[in-house]
Amino acid sequence: MRFSVLGSGSRGNAVFVEASETAILIDCGFSGREISTRLESIGVGMDDLNAIFITHEHHDHTSGAGVVSRRCRIPLFANRQTYENGGKRLHKPHQHREFDTGESIVFRDLIIRSFSLSHDAADPVGFIVSDGDVSLGVCTDTGIISKLLRHRLQGCNGLILEFNHDAWMLQSGPYPLPLKQRVQSNKGHLANHDGAALLEALIHPRLQWVVAAHLSEINNVPDLVHQATSSIFNDQSTDARFRVSGQHRPTEVFKLHNR
Repeated sequence: MRFSVLGSGSRGNAVFVEASETAILIDCGFSGREISTRLESIGVGMDDLNAIFITHEHHDHTSGAGVVSRRCRIPLFANRQTYENGGKRLHKPHQHREFDTGESIVFRDLIIRSFSLSHDAADPVGFIVSDGDVSLGVCTDTGIISKLLRHRLQGCNGLILEFNHDAWMLQSGPYPLPLKQRVQSNKGHLANHDGAALLEALIHPRLQWVVAAHLSEINNVPDLVHQATSSIFNDQSTDARFRVSGQHRPTEVFKLHNR
């Protein structure tokens, strides 16, 4: 399995995942042109895509979803409440496919299982994507680390986890108080120390890649994410490698192997 975070942050989010003859996007928060450009930069064409899976209806996760679905003539998967609250961004996809939160979907060469998250959206989810040999967990846009979340992400070979903000930067930064409260709430976003605590709970010998995602450009910087996680990766019990994704360009393409 291969994956790349095409971009992650408040201006747009999308993850490319590929296994065998199947390629999907998880979220599509950029224009069709921008998605095409970012895919091309990692050696993938728009015609290679087979489906889009949506985590929740917010603009930074859905702005190009309907357009890309129609342009590529591929199905758009979302749960019912996400569709109902997605407005024009999810309007008239090439093929409308609903799933129930918690359901496992067999799509071509992949098995995609959703799980519930806590965020100020209608019915937000994370995903576990598996090809039967390895699995990738995708978890951003959540305000709390629930038992369900930890349970679902256990044993994944790759992880994309939220490291949204540094607590001190958020408190001392320019956001108005109501927005600060929203970000810190149990339906907001994970701080660096939260993401690090989650990662520490999920470390296991077969974990290969961890990518930090959804960093705030106002309230976080990559160096602080690395500081929050350095002790975890200095532990000799893991060989996992760590990267921080950004808003403006894709990550490298990461490969997950069945060791």
